[in-house]
Amino acid sequence: MSVIPLSRPDISDAEIRAVTDVLRSGRLSIGPRQDRFEEMIAERSGRSHGIAVSSGTAGLHLIMLGLGIGPGDEVITTPFSFIASSNCILYVGAKPVFVDVDPQSLNMDPDKVEAAITPKTKAILAVEVFGNPMHMERYAQIAQKHEILLIEDCCEGLGGRHNGKPIGSYGRAGVFAFYPNKQITTGEGGCIVTDDDRLAEMCRSLRNQGRGAMTTAADTNSKTGERAGSWLAHERLGYNYRLSEIAAALGIAQMERLDTLLDRRREIVAEYTRRLMDWEDLMLPNSPCDDPDALESMSWFVYVVRLASRYGHVERDRVIEGMHRHEVGAANYFPCIHLQPFYRETFGYKKGDFPIAESISQRTIALPFYTQMDRTSIELVVQTLKVMLQREQLLKRD
Repeated sequence: MSVIPLSRPDISDAEIRAVTDVLRSGRLSIGPRQDRFEEMIAERSGRSHGIAVSSGTAGLHLIMLGLGIGPGDEVITTPFSFIASSNCILYVGAKPVFVDVDPQSLNMDPDKVEAAITPKTKAILAVEVFGNPMHMERYAQIAQKHEILLIEDCCEGLGGRHNGKPIGSYGRAGVFAFYPNKQITTGEGGCIVTDDDRLAEMCRSLRNQGRGAMTTAADTNSKTGERAGSWLAHERLGYNYRLSEIAAALGIAQMERLDTLLDRRREIVAEYTRRLMDWEDLMLPNSPCDDPDALESMSWFVYVVRLASRYGHVERDRVIEGMHRHEVGAANYFPCIHLQPFYRETFGYKKGDFPIAESISQRTIALPFYTQMDRTSIELVVQTLKVMLQREQLLKRD
Protein backbone atom coordinates (compact mmCIF):
# COMPACT_ATOMS: atom_id res chain seq x y z
CA MET A 1 0.00 0.00 0.00
CA SER A 2 1.23 3.49 -0.87
CA VAL A 3 2.26 5.93 1.82
CA ILE A 4 -0.39 8.18 0.27
CA PRO A 5 -3.13 6.01 -1.28
CA LEU A 6 -5.33 7.11 -4.14
CA SER A 7 -8.41 7.08 -1.89
CA ARG A 8 -9.49 6.13 1.61
CA PRO A 9 -12.96 5.97 3.19
CA ASP A 10 -13.67 8.29 6.13
CA ILE A 11 -14.92 5.96 8.88
CA SER A 12 -15.48 7.41 12.35
CA ASP A 13 -16.53 5.88 15.65
CA ALA A 14 -20.13 6.76 14.76
CA GLU A 15 -20.06 4.39 11.78
CA ILE A 16 -18.46 1.62 13.83
CA ARG A 17 -21.12 1.97 16.54
CA ALA A 18 -23.88 1.95 13.94
CA VAL A 19 -22.63 -1.30 12.42
CA THR A 20 -22.13 -3.06 15.75
CA ASP A 21 -25.65 -2.01 16.81
CA VAL A 22 -27.03 -3.81 13.78
CA LEU A 23 -24.99 -6.92 14.53
CA ARG A 24 -26.34 -6.98 18.08
CA SER A 25 -29.92 -6.48 16.88
CA GLY A 26 -30.12 -9.75 14.98
CA ARG A 27 -31.89 -7.96 12.08
CA LEU A 28 -29.40 -7.94 9.22
CA SER A 29 -31.63 -7.49 6.15
CA ILE A 30 -34.85 -5.72 5.04
CA GLY A 31 -35.28 -3.60 8.11
CA PRO A 32 -35.73 -0.08 9.44
CA ARG A 33 -32.22 1.10 8.63
CA GLN A 34 -32.72 0.45 4.94
CA ASP A 35 -35.93 2.50 5.09
CA ARG A 36 -34.21 5.38 6.87
CA PHE A 37 -31.23 5.38 4.53
CA GLU A 38 -33.53 5.52 1.51
CA GLU A 39 -35.41 8.45 3.02
CA MET A 40 -32.17 10.36 3.59
CA ILE A 41 -30.92 9.85 0.02
CA ALA A 42 -34.30 10.75 -1.48
CA GLU A 43 -34.56 13.90 0.62
CA ARG A 44 -31.06 15.04 -0.28
CA SER A 45 -31.75 14.59 -3.99
CA GLY A 46 -35.20 16.22 -3.91
CA ARG A 47 -36.97 13.01 -4.90
CA SER A 48 -40.04 11.18 -3.60
CA HIS A 49 -38.48 7.72 -3.57
CA GLY A 50 -35.16 6.13 -2.71
CA ILE A 51 -34.59 2.44 -3.48
CA ALA A 52 -31.39 1.09 -1.92
CA VAL A 53 -29.56 -1.56 -3.93
CA SER A 54 -26.33 -3.54 -3.80
CA SER A 55 -24.39 -1.26 -6.17
CA GLY A 56 -24.73 1.67 -8.51
CA THR A 57 -24.47 -0.78 -11.39
CA ALA A 58 -27.41 -2.76 -10.01
CA GLY A 59 -29.41 0.46 -9.76
CA LEU A 60 -28.78 1.35 -13.39
CA HIS A 61 -29.74 -2.17 -14.44
CA LEU A 62 -33.04 -2.00 -12.55
CA ILE A 63 -33.91 1.39 -14.04
CA MET A 64 -33.34 -0.03 -17.53
CA LEU A 65 -35.65 -2.94 -16.73
CA GLY A 66 -38.24 -0.81 -14.96
CA LEU A 67 -38.50 1.61 -17.87
CA GLY A 68 -38.94 -1.19 -20.39
CA ILE A 69 -35.71 -0.60 -22.28
CA GLY A 70 -34.71 -3.71 -24.22
CA PRO A 71 -33.73 -5.31 -27.54
CA GLY A 72 -34.02 -2.96 -30.50
CA ASP A 73 -33.68 0.16 -28.34
CA GLU A 74 -30.77 2.58 -28.41
CA VAL A 75 -29.50 4.54 -25.41
CA ILE A 76 -27.21 7.52 -25.96
CA THR A 77 -24.36 7.70 -23.48
CA THR A 78 -20.73 8.69 -23.01
CA PRO A 79 -17.56 6.75 -23.88
CA PHE A 80 -15.72 8.59 -21.07
CA SER A 81 -16.98 6.97 -17.88
CA PHE A 82 -16.63 3.90 -15.71
CA ILE A 83 -17.70 0.94 -17.84
CA ALA A 84 -20.82 0.15 -15.77
CA SER A 85 -22.69 3.09 -17.31
CA SER A 86 -22.78 1.37 -20.69
CA ASN A 87 -22.70 -2.24 -19.51
CA CYS A 88 -26.12 -1.78 -17.91
CA ILE A 89 -27.54 -0.97 -21.35
CA LEU A 90 -26.19 -4.25 -22.68
CA TYR A 91 -27.64 -6.15 -19.71
CA VAL A 92 -31.15 -5.54 -21.08
CA GLY A 93 -30.25 -6.23 -24.72
CA ALA A 94 -30.29 -2.59 -25.84
CA LYS A 95 -27.49 -0.84 -27.72
CA PRO A 96 -25.29 1.91 -26.22
CA VAL A 97 -24.76 4.75 -28.69
CA PHE A 98 -21.70 6.77 -27.74
CA VAL A 99 -21.20 10.45 -28.49
CA ASP A 100 -18.07 12.49 -27.94
CA VAL A 101 -17.58 14.76 -24.95
CA ASP A 102 -17.23 18.45 -24.24
CA PRO A 103 -13.54 19.02 -23.39
CA GLN A 104 -14.33 21.43 -20.56
CA SER A 105 -16.87 19.49 -18.49
CA LEU A 106 -15.87 16.01 -19.78
CA ASN A 107 -19.61 15.27 -20.05
CA MET A 108 -21.34 14.53 -23.35
CA ASP A 109 -21.49 17.37 -25.86
CA PRO A 110 -25.21 18.27 -25.90
CA ASP A 111 -25.21 19.08 -29.62
CA LYS A 112 -23.80 15.65 -30.39
CA VAL A 113 -26.38 14.04 -28.13
CA GLU A 114 -29.21 15.63 -30.09
CA ALA A 115 -27.60 14.75 -33.43
CA ALA A 116 -27.39 11.07 -32.42
CA ILE A 117 -31.14 10.66 -31.79
CA THR A 118 -32.86 8.21 -34.15
CA PRO A 119 -36.28 6.54 -34.19
CA LYS A 120 -34.70 3.74 -32.13
CA THR A 121 -33.52 6.07 -29.36
CA LYS A 122 -35.30 5.20 -26.11
CA ALA A 123 -33.23 7.16 -23.60
CA ILE A 124 -30.27 9.36 -22.81
CA LEU A 125 -28.07 8.00 -20.04
CA ALA A 126 -26.18 11.08 -18.84
CA VAL A 127 -23.17 10.64 -16.56
CA GLU A 128 -22.03 13.44 -14.27
CA VAL A 129 -18.34 12.71 -14.76
CA PHE A 130 -16.34 13.18 -11.56
CA GLY A 131 -19.43 14.82 -10.02
CA ASN A 132 -19.70 17.66 -12.55
CA PRO A 133 -23.40 18.30 -13.43
CA MET A 134 -22.74 20.64 -16.35
CA HIS A 135 -25.22 20.22 -19.26
CA MET A 136 -27.80 18.26 -17.24
CA GLU A 137 -30.43 20.93 -17.84
CA ARG A 138 -29.68 20.83 -21.57
CA TYR A 139 -29.98 17.03 -21.66
CA ALA A 140 -33.35 17.33 -19.94
CA GLN A 141 -34.54 19.81 -22.56
CA ILE A 142 -33.39 17.55 -25.39
CA ALA A 143 -35.12 14.52 -23.85
CA GLN A 144 -38.36 16.46 -23.43
CA LYS A 145 -38.22 17.86 -26.95
CA HIS A 146 -37.79 14.40 -28.50
CA GLU A 147 -40.08 12.62 -26.01
CA ILE A 148 -37.42 10.20 -24.83
CA LEU A 149 -36.28 9.24 -21.34
CA LEU A 150 -33.46 10.89 -19.39
CA ILE A 151 -31.63 8.71 -16.87
CA GLU A 152 -29.12 10.40 -14.57
CA ASP A 153 -26.00 8.44 -13.65
CA CYS A 154 -25.17 10.55 -10.61
CA CYS A 155 -23.02 7.85 -9.01
CA GLU A 156 -20.17 10.34 -8.63
CA GLY A 157 -22.08 13.41 -7.45
CA LEU A 158 -23.94 12.81 -4.18
CA GLY A 159 -24.77 16.02 -2.33
CA GLY A 160 -23.97 18.41 -5.15
CA ARG A 161 -26.24 21.08 -6.60
CA HIS A 162 -26.38 22.82 -9.96
CA ASN A 163 -28.04 26.22 -10.34
CA GLY A 164 -29.85 25.50 -7.08
CA LYS A 165 -31.15 22.09 -8.13
CA PRO A 166 -29.93 18.91 -6.39
CA ILE A 167 -27.91 16.35 -8.31
CA GLY A 168 -30.16 13.34 -8.73
CA SER A 169 -33.27 15.39 -9.50
CA TYR A 170 -32.96 15.37 -13.30
CA GLY A 171 -34.84 13.05 -15.61
CA ARG A 172 -37.07 10.08 -14.84
CA ALA A 173 -34.62 8.55 -12.37
CA GLY A 174 -31.07 8.72 -11.09
CA VAL A 175 -28.62 6.43 -9.35
CA PHE A 176 -26.03 7.10 -6.64
CA ALA A 177 -23.20 4.73 -5.71
CA PHE A 178 -21.38 4.22 -2.42
CA TYR A 179 -18.14 2.37 -3.21
CA PRO A 180 -15.37 3.17 -0.67
CA ASN A 181 -13.87 5.94 -2.85
CA LYS A 182 -17.14 7.86 -3.10
CA GLN A 183 -18.30 10.86 -1.04
CA ILE A 184 -19.95 8.42 1.37
CA THR A 185 -19.63 4.66 1.49
CA THR A 186 -21.71 1.66 2.44
CA GLY A 187 -18.85 -0.67 1.49
CA GLU A 188 -20.70 -1.65 -1.68
CA GLY A 189 -24.07 -0.17 -2.48
CA GLY A 190 -26.22 2.23 -4.44
CA CYS A 191 -29.58 3.98 -4.41
CA ILE A 192 -32.11 4.70 -7.13
CA VAL A 193 -34.01 8.00 -6.80
CA THR A 194 -37.18 8.92 -8.66
CA ASP A 195 -40.56 10.65 -8.43
CA ASP A 196 -42.20 7.91 -10.51
CA ASP A 197 -44.35 5.79 -8.14
CA ARG A 198 -44.74 2.93 -10.61
CA LEU A 199 -41.01 2.78 -11.38
CA ALA A 200 -40.14 2.86 -7.67
CA GLU A 201 -42.48 -0.05 -6.94
CA MET A 202 -41.09 -2.03 -9.88
CA CYS A 203 -37.48 -1.46 -8.79
CA ARG A 204 -38.29 -2.54 -5.23
CA SER A 205 -39.75 -5.76 -6.58
CA LEU A 206 -36.91 -6.39 -9.03
CA ARG A 207 -34.20 -5.92 -6.38
CA ASN A 208 -35.92 -8.53 -4.17
CA GLN A 209 -36.17 -11.57 -6.46
CA GLY A 210 -39.36 -10.29 -8.12
CA ARG A 211 -41.42 -10.43 -4.94
CA GLY A 212 -44.29 -8.01 -4.47
CA ALA A 213 -43.49 -4.61 -2.99
CA MET A 214 -42.02 -4.93 0.53
CA THR A 215 -40.88 -1.44 1.29
CA THR A 216 -40.99 -0.92 5.04
CA ALA A 217 -39.94 -2.73 8.18
CA ALA A 218 -43.60 -2.82 9.26
CA ASP A 219 -44.35 -5.20 6.38
CA THR A 220 -41.98 -7.85 7.68
CA ASN A 221 -41.29 -10.09 10.64
CA SER A 222 -39.09 -8.16 13.08
CA LYS A 223 -36.59 -11.02 13.38
CA THR A 224 -36.58 -12.88 10.08
CA GLY A 225 -37.44 -10.10 7.66
CA GLU A 226 -40.13 -12.28 6.09
CA ARG A 227 -43.75 -11.39 5.38
CA ALA A 228 -46.27 -14.17 5.93
CA GLY A 229 -47.59 -15.76 2.77
CA SER A 230 -45.48 -13.65 0.42
CA TRP A 231 -41.84 -14.62 0.88
CA LEU A 232 -42.01 -17.39 -1.72
CA ALA A 233 -44.44 -15.58 -4.03
CA HIS A 234 -42.62 -14.06 -7.03
CA GLU A 235 -44.54 -11.83 -9.41
CA ARG A 236 -41.80 -11.39 -12.02
CA LEU A 237 -38.22 -12.30 -12.85
CA GLY A 238 -36.11 -10.51 -10.28
CA TYR A 239 -32.63 -10.20 -8.85
CA ASN A 240 -30.89 -10.30 -5.51
CA TYR A 241 -29.87 -6.64 -5.45
CA ARG A 242 -30.80 -5.84 -1.85
CA LEU A 243 -28.69 -3.69 0.47
CA SER A 244 -28.07 -5.18 3.92
CA GLU A 245 -29.00 -3.51 7.20
CA ILE A 246 -25.28 -3.42 8.02
CA ALA A 247 -24.54 -1.42 4.88
CA ALA A 248 -27.58 0.82 5.41
CA ALA A 249 -26.52 1.60 9.00
CA LEU A 250 -23.08 2.57 7.73
CA GLY A 251 -24.74 4.76 5.12
CA ILE A 252 -26.96 6.53 7.65
CA ALA A 253 -23.96 7.44 9.81
CA GLN A 254 -22.13 8.69 6.73
CA MET A 255 -25.13 10.72 5.54
CA GLU A 256 -25.31 12.42 8.94
CA ARG A 257 -21.79 13.73 8.23
CA LEU A 258 -22.22 14.35 4.49
CA ASP A 259 -21.95 18.14 4.56
CA THR A 260 -18.80 17.97 6.67
CA LEU A 261 -17.28 15.42 4.31
CA LEU A 262 -18.14 17.52 1.25
CA ASP A 263 -16.72 20.68 2.80
CA ARG A 264 -13.46 18.90 3.58
CA ARG A 265 -13.20 17.60 0.02
CA ARG A 266 -13.72 21.14 -1.29
CA GLU A 267 -10.92 22.37 0.98
CA ILE A 268 -8.56 19.77 -0.46
CA VAL A 269 -9.58 20.76 -4.00
CA ALA A 270 -8.81 24.38 -3.17
CA GLU A 271 -5.40 23.43 -1.76
CA TYR A 272 -4.49 21.34 -4.79
CA THR A 273 -5.69 24.07 -7.14
CA ARG A 274 -3.69 26.74 -5.33
CA ARG A 275 -0.49 24.70 -5.61
CA LEU A 276 -0.96 23.52 -9.21
CA MET A 277 -2.69 26.41 -10.96
CA ASP A 278 0.48 27.94 -12.46
CA TRP A 279 1.87 24.74 -13.95
CA GLU A 280 1.99 25.02 -17.72
CA ASP A 281 2.08 21.24 -18.18
CA LEU A 282 -1.25 20.70 -16.37
CA MET A 283 -4.93 21.39 -16.98
CA LEU A 284 -6.90 21.42 -13.75
CA PRO A 285 -10.47 20.13 -13.28
CA ASN A 286 -13.32 22.55 -13.89
CA SER A 287 -16.39 23.39 -11.88
CA PRO A 288 -19.59 24.00 -13.87
CA CYS A 289 -18.91 27.39 -15.44
CA ASP A 290 -22.61 28.31 -15.76
CA ASP A 291 -23.25 27.98 -12.01
CA PRO A 292 -22.24 31.09 -9.99
CA ASP A 293 -22.10 29.03 -6.79
CA ALA A 294 -20.15 26.13 -8.34
CA LEU A 295 -17.25 26.13 -5.90
CA GLU A 296 -19.63 25.85 -2.94
CA SER A 297 -22.09 23.44 -4.58
CA MET A 298 -19.83 20.99 -6.42
CA SER A 299 -19.59 17.52 -4.92
CA TRP A 300 -16.05 16.36 -5.70
CA PHE A 301 -15.60 12.64 -6.33
CA VAL A 302 -11.95 12.67 -7.48
CA TYR A 303 -9.31 15.24 -8.34
CA VAL A 304 -8.20 14.55 -11.91
CA VAL A 305 -5.64 16.67 -13.75
CA ARG A 306 -4.72 16.47 -17.44
CA LEU A 307 -1.32 16.73 -19.01
CA ALA A 308 -0.94 19.35 -21.72
CA SER A 309 -1.82 18.28 -25.26
CA ARG A 310 1.82 17.82 -26.25
CA TYR A 311 1.91 14.74 -24.01
CA GLY A 312 0.34 11.36 -24.70
CA HIS A 313 -0.45 8.14 -22.87
CA VAL A 314 3.19 6.97 -22.86
CA GLU A 315 4.34 10.01 -20.90
CA ARG A 316 1.24 9.92 -18.69
CA ASP A 317 1.80 6.28 -17.83
CA ARG A 318 5.44 6.98 -16.95
CA VAL A 319 4.35 9.76 -14.60
CA ILE A 320 1.88 7.44 -12.87
CA GLU A 321 4.46 4.66 -12.59
CA GLY A 322 6.97 7.12 -11.16
CA MET A 323 4.50 8.28 -8.52
CA HIS A 324 3.84 4.67 -7.58
CA ARG A 325 7.58 4.09 -7.16
CA HIS A 326 7.55 6.92 -4.66
CA GLU A 327 4.54 5.36 -2.87
CA VAL A 328 2.09 8.01 -3.99
CA GLY A 329 -1.21 6.82 -5.47
CA ALA A 330 -2.26 7.86 -8.98
CA ALA A 331 -4.43 6.39 -11.74
CA ASN A 332 -5.69 6.98 -15.28
CA TYR A 333 -9.34 8.02 -14.94
CA PHE A 334 -10.93 6.89 -17.29
CA PRO A 335 -9.86 4.62 -20.15
CA CYS A 336 -12.41 5.09 -22.94
CA ILE A 337 -15.17 2.47 -22.85
CA HIS A 338 -15.37 2.00 -26.61
CA LEU A 339 -11.70 0.98 -26.71
CA GLN A 340 -12.06 -1.68 -24.03
CA PRO A 341 -11.46 -5.14 -25.58
CA PHE A 342 -15.06 -6.35 -25.28
CA TYR A 343 -16.51 -3.26 -26.96
CA ARG A 344 -13.92 -3.27 -29.74
CA GLU A 345 -14.52 -6.94 -30.47
CA THR A 346 -18.33 -6.75 -30.20
CA PHE A 347 -19.06 -3.45 -31.95
CA GLY A 348 -15.94 -2.83 -34.04
CA TYR A 349 -14.98 0.45 -32.41
CA LYS A 350 -11.50 1.75 -33.19
CA LYS A 351 -9.17 4.55 -32.24
CA GLY A 352 -10.33 7.85 -33.65
CA ASP A 353 -14.06 7.18 -33.30
CA PHE A 354 -14.40 9.70 -30.45
CA PRO A 355 -11.24 11.82 -30.68
CA ILE A 356 -11.93 14.30 -27.88
CA ALA A 357 -12.68 11.60 -25.31
CA GLU A 358 -9.65 9.62 -26.48
CA SER A 359 -7.31 12.59 -26.30
CA ILE A 360 -8.48 13.43 -22.78
CA SER A 361 -8.34 9.81 -21.66
CA GLN A 362 -4.69 9.49 -22.70
CA ARG A 363 -3.64 12.43 -20.52
CA THR A 364 -5.62 12.14 -17.27
CA ILE A 365 -4.05 11.55 -13.87
CA ALA A 366 -6.19 11.06 -10.77
CA LEU A 367 -4.30 12.32 -7.72
CA PRO A 368 -4.79 11.07 -4.16
CA PHE A 369 -8.04 12.48 -2.84
CA TYR A 370 -9.70 11.73 0.50
CA THR A 371 -10.85 13.70 3.51
CA GLN A 372 -7.97 12.78 5.83
CA MET A 373 -5.34 14.42 3.62
CA ASP A 374 -3.43 17.22 5.34
CA ARG A 375 -1.16 19.90 3.91
CA THR A 376 1.92 17.73 4.34
CA SER A 377 0.46 14.86 2.33
CA ILE A 378 -0.83 17.23 -0.35
CA GLU A 379 2.61 18.81 -0.57
CA LEU A 380 4.22 15.39 -0.98
CA VAL A 381 1.82 14.56 -3.82
CA VAL A 382 2.48 17.89 -5.52
CA GLN A 383 6.26 17.63 -5.22
CA THR A 384 6.30 14.04 -6.46
CA LEU A 385 4.17 14.99 -9.44
CA LYS A 386 6.48 17.93 -10.13
CA VAL A 387 9.56 15.71 -10.16
CA MET A 388 7.90 13.26 -12.55
CA LEU A 389 6.89 16.07 -14.90
CA GLN A 390 10.37 17.57 -14.81
CA ARG A 391 11.71 14.15 -15.77
CA GLU A 392 9.36 14.08 -18.76
CA GLN A 393 10.55 17.52 -19.83
CA LEU A 394 14.15 16.32 -19.77
CA LEU A 395 13.26 13.23 -21.79
CA LYS A 396 11.58 15.41 -24.41
CA ARG A 397 14.76 17.48 -24.78
CA ASP A 398 16.74 14.34 -25.50
